[in-house]
Amino acid sequence: MYVELRSSTNFQVGDRVLILRPFYVTGKIGIICDVENSQPTRWIIKVDSRESDENIVVSLSAKEFQALSKDEKVD
Repeated sequence: MYVELRSSTNFQVGDRVLILRPFYVTGKIGIICDVENSQPTRWIIKVDSRESDENIVVSLSAKEFQALSKDEKVD
């Protein structure tokens, strides 16, 4: 599967991301659902339901995921 990545750290709710860590969701696609009001900033990401049989939501720092290109965005 070919996935185009963005290098920007200007993430937005609704962006699709490739999860890099933690290990149990590494390589899965997720959608940013919200941002936590914390320092450093953490992002609430829901793993795409097509990527997992479970409903998984994780809180990740920007180092733990990579944004996909805008044209890869989900409705």
